[in-house]
Amino acid sequence: MRPDKQAQALLKRLEQEAIPPLSGLTPVEARRINREGDRKLEGPSETVALVKNLAVPGPSGHIPIRIYVPLENERLPILVYFHGGGWVVGDLDSVDCLCRSIANSAKCMVASVDYCLAPEHKFPAPLEDSYGATKWISDHAADLNSDSRRIAVAGDSAGGNLAAAVSLMARDRGGPAIIYQLLIYPITNHRFDTDSYKEYGDGYYLTKEDMKWFWNHYLRNERSGEIPYASPLLANNLSSLPPAFVMTAEFDPLRDEGEAYAARLQEFGVPVKVTRYSGTIHGFITIAELPQSKLAIEDATIEIRRVFGNP
Repeated sequence: MRPDKQAQALLKRLEQEAIPPLSGLTPVEARRINREGDRKLEGPSETVALVKNLAVPGPSGHIPIRIYVPLENERLPILVYFHGGGWVVGDLDSVDCLCRSIANSAKCMVASVDYCLAPEHKFPAPLEDSYGATKWISDHAADLNSDSRRIAVAGDSAGGNLAAAVSLMARDRGGPAIIYQLLIYPITNHRFDTDSYKEYGDGYYLTKEDMKWFWNHYLRNERSGEIPYASPLLANNLSSLPPAFVMTAEFDPLRDEGEAYAARLQEFGVPVKVTRYSGTIHGFITIAELPQSKLAIEDATIEIRRVFGNP
């Protein structure tokens, strides 16, 4: 089996560009290259009714958030979004197009969170930022003209890890009330021994060595990787968590751990929808030239509208 022709063409082009591996870069260099790469891969940016940039108080300082409002003067549900990038790279701009598309299609506000990055801020600091921003949004829903009874979380890759961990943390800390979690090819386990890591750990965009680099920057030590807030798949109890939609990519080293997390949620009685997008690679939802990007955004917004009760 091989990726579809669009993914193969992208992989070939990226190989020709000779982008240096993350293992040979500093975090600052990786962020610069990531920003340049994002601009080349993202599609056209949709217009939304209103965009608000705020800085909200967090556990270690103010957290930038960007709120996308598709319809003004309406009290809307809100999706809190955490960007990907291995907890080391990525920012609000890296998911700007995606957040605009979701806001318009799902008819909900989207609050994108610019949590602090590793290695300057190690685990659990990015998670505490993510949880703190979610709690602030819930506490100030009326000020935002949003509905505190309809709050969901979402994220891709490391952002999917944070969305899952925020859901765990909210359950354990007694709030805020989260009614849904959208987990897009999430990182769920600090291990590299799955079949998808063995089969797709090199040559398919995200590599096993990339993931080791990300984890090494994120964690203070190896033992931290066994903490469920870092590796949600290792949590002893996944009951009483919000329903979930877990998206995975066929040719992604993270595929198996994402699907394993979905299976464990189901074991604890959590309603879960799982979709594996065939023929494609990690990161596809923000890569406009891959056909699965549009399909996944459509699938996600259908579920978000359903959960929020939007027509």
